[in-house]
Amino acid sequence: MTGKGSGSVRTVVENIVIPVLPGAGGAACDASALREAEKILEKAVGVRPDTVRVRKRSTDARHIREVKLVYSVLAEFSGLGAKEAEKLIRAGFGKYSEPSFDPVPGKGEKKGEIAVVGFGPAGMFCALALAERGYRPVVFERGSSVAKRVKKVSLFLSGGELDPECNVQFGAGGAGTFSDGKLTTRIGDPLVSYVLKRLAEFGAPEDVVWKARPHVGTDLLRGVVENIDARIRSLGGRIFYDTAVTVRDGALFADGEKIDCCAAVLAVGHSARDTYEELMKDGFSVVPKPFSAGVRIEHLQDRLDRTMLGDFAGDPAIGHAEYSLSHKTGGRGVYSFCMCPGGTVIASTSEAGCLVTNGMRNRCRDGRCANAALAVSVLPADHGGTPQSAILFQRELERAAFKAGGGDYSAPVQLVGDFLRGSPSKKLGSVVPTYMDGRVTPCDLRAILPAFIGDAIAEGILAFEKKIRGFSQTDAPLTGVETRTSAPVRVLRNGAYEAEGRANVYPCGEGAGYAGGIVSAAADGLRIAASIISKYSPD
Repeated sequence: MTGKGSGSVRTVVENIVIPVLPGAGGAACDASALREAEKILEKAVGVRPDTVRVRKRSTDARHIREVKLVYSVLAEFSGLGAKEAEKLIRAGFGKYSEPSFDPVPGKGEKKGEIAVVGFGPAGMFCALALAERGYRPVVFERGSSVAKRVKKVSLFLSGGELDPECNVQFGAGGAGTFSDGKLTTRIGDPLVSYVLKRLAEFGAPEDVVWKARPHVGTDLLRGVVENIDARIRSLGGRIFYDTAVTVRDGALFADGEKIDCCAAVLAVGHSARDTYEELMKDGFSVVPKPFSAGVRIEHLQDRLDRTMLGDFAGDPAIGHAEYSLSHKTGGRGVYSFCMCPGGTVIASTSEAGCLVTNGMRNRCRDGRCANAALAVSVLPADHGGTPQSAILFQRELERAAFKAGGGDYSAPVQLVGDFLRGSPSKKLGSVVPTYMDGRVTPCDLRAILPAFIGDAIAEGILAFEKKIRGFSQTDAPLTGVETRTSAPVRVLRNGAYEAEGRANVYPCGEGAGYAGGIVSAAADGLRIAASIISKYSPD
């Protein structure tokens, strides 16, 4: 090397494609990708990088006879000469910087608490960011701690009573604690990488940082939540579980006692319908937003693997087959949502007399079935165009499903063949539903669903059959209903993330209508934290 050293330089090599040899394993493919990246960079610069590591890895299984892994590789040069650094840039390899989160503290004096309402992903990451920078937030969560919540949910799923305050939707970690722990997001925000890195630091598997479809698993996600809880407390933050917060006359009340706060973050989650009603009564600007509703479909995982992966089915380098499908019909979309390889369909209601489904899976993904929501876009014009009518639309679907299931939280089920023919199902087939160990009632889901949803799902199933052979398997079960894909309303806020007309109140995350999943909700929580930090000096 010649010229003055330029210090440590990082760059990324994208789209390195490595064909998978059956049985070779992911480590062998990773090593091949890293060697290829070294060759590409040496050819461009004349010098091999000091270190290379996998930054992202995805699977290209469009052609089952030739499955490939596609890599993005991060390389680092130390003491690179000026001429070599110029060559690197001319070859199209710019400098890479790790995403960071470094808000600049303001100078305002804190007069009161910084309160965070809700301890799902948005509330957790907001409170964590505040605590780590000396702001000692106080967190209020209507549901219970992880350990207590697991007991209550397990009791309900085994036939016990539903606790409306602590369930699959409410409690430490939010709805994600009892989902699949999927960390996929479509937002192109640099905070995404930061969120994934922090999750790994708190106990998520290291591969969540570099997998294209990262997944924690609900079993491991619970430990991550507990570790973040412990970190916030160790820094002087306080967390109060089993503590409901209400909004009245522009103020917050925790179990009836007024909270003296200089900033209030409302990270209440997408199922906090009672909080929505309080906000509307108190004059907050709340509007309806598009959401989705539909059912869960299940297929045998080994059959899906063979169909989508061929000879690569079961290969450890690939893992289970996954899909993400979409179709347009009549001006709206029908799409797969939250696909869970080796998972189960879970009862996810938070209100008595209502039935809601979701998908859940553990880290090992060893269940016999794959499941996914088949969701249809619901627009404001479909229900009356008000936030109240949006909530009512969801609730009426859930009540109808509860009744059709038998009124004991058994779920209504219809086989795909019967659904497409418009005939009620009388019995199950070869794919036994996983919902609550088979507590299902064969029925006619068309009698529950609005016609536009039922018709769109039917059209979508036939369209998806053209992409995945066997998707429309006649005895694949459809379990209803899935209504909590996202919040049905949005609490409007300004450029400083404050609620319109309400200084120092910050609607946040999925519940406020600004996120759609664990990672995007966490990123929104960080944005809110940054806004608060920029206003006040730490303690």
